[in-house]
Amino acid sequence: MAFQPIVDVETGHVFAYEALVRGIDGGPAVEVLAGVTPESRYAFDQQCRVAAIEGAVAAGILATDARLSINFLPNAVYWPVACIQTTLKTARATGFPTDRLIFEFTEGEEMVDTDHVKNIVATYRQMGFSTAIDDFGAGHAGLGLLAKFQTDLIKLDMELIRDIDASMPRRMIVEGVLRIASGLGITVIAEGIETIAEYDALRALGVRYLQGYLLARPGFKTLPEISVPKRDRAAAA
Repeated sequence: MAFQPIVDVETGHVFAYEALVRGIDGGPAVEVLAGVTPESRYAFDQQCRVAAIEGAVAAGILATDARLSINFLPNAVYWPVACIQTTLKTARATGFPTDRLIFEFTEGEEMVDTDHVKNIVATYRQMGFSTAIDDFGAGHAGLGLLAKFQTDLIKLDMELIRDIDASMPRRMIVEGVLRIASGLGITVIAEGIETIAEYDALRALGVRYLQGYLLARPGFKTLPEISVPKRDRAAAA
C-alpha cells in the first residue's frame, strides 16, 4: 500500500490518509488490479483492507489523529456484518480505532444493486465507520446515486478539478455540488489538485478538504509530509 494525505487546509493537518494499492515493489495499481477476477474479488477486497490497516499502523498513523480511508468493492460484500469481521479483527490486533476508518466506493465500480449498497452504508454507519463516494461526478458515481443513499463524504472526480480555475462550467458544477452536499450534511473532498491555480479556485469556492500532488504525492509504505500553500499555512498557524 501507498498512502496519500487528504488535507484539512484550514488547520494545516492531515484529515485522512487514503490507502492506495501498489505492486510489491511500489509498482502501479493497474498491475495488481489486472489480476483480479470475479472469483477472486472478495478475497482481494479482504486482503486490501488488512494490508491498508497494517501498513498504515506500521507507517505511524497511530501517532497522528488522521483517519484511514480504504477503497473497497461493494459488489464483493455479500453481507456487511460478516464481511467486516476481518477488518475488525485487524483493527483490534493493531490497536487502530475503528471510528477512524473511512470506506470509499472504488473508481468505476458499478452499483449492481443499489439497495444492497444502501444497506452497506447504513450498516457501516451503525458500526461507527464513515463512508465516501469516490470520483463523484464521473461514471457510475453521480447525482442519481446520491439521491438513493447518502454517504458521509463525497470525493469530487479529478476531471471536475482539472483546470477549474480556467473553466466557468466546472466552477459552476462544483459550486452546485457543494450547495447540495451542504444541504445533505455531506463533507466534500476535492482530489487531483496539481496546481496553485486549481487550489486557489477550490479555496475560493469554500472547499476545505483537498488531495493531490500539489499537497503530497503518495508515499509507498510511508506517510508523506504535506505541503500547504503559504497563505493557508499562515492562516492555520
